[in-house]
Amino acid sequence: MAGADAHDLADVSPTAWRLLRVAADFSQRDVEREVPDLQQAHVSMLEGGNRGLSADRRRELFALYAAELDDEQVAVLVEHF
Repeated sequence: MAGADAHDLADVSPTAWRLLRVAADFSQRDVEREVPDLQQAHVSMLEGGNRGLSADRRRELFALYAAELDDEQVAVLVEHF
């Protein structure tokens, strides 16, 4: 699993965040259940480009998704979208 240190999470596009979530097989509601104090609306706004999350929250969310994907999948989504 590629760690968040391998990617600048501040530069991950809203589309890439959405694709990471979907590829990791999480709905927005699933994310809300997995990450304490993170609401579905926060995920929706991040994926829509209307809101950024704190660096800690982005790392937590990235780790959740990356745990379900291999390094190549993560790299492709982050670097190409």
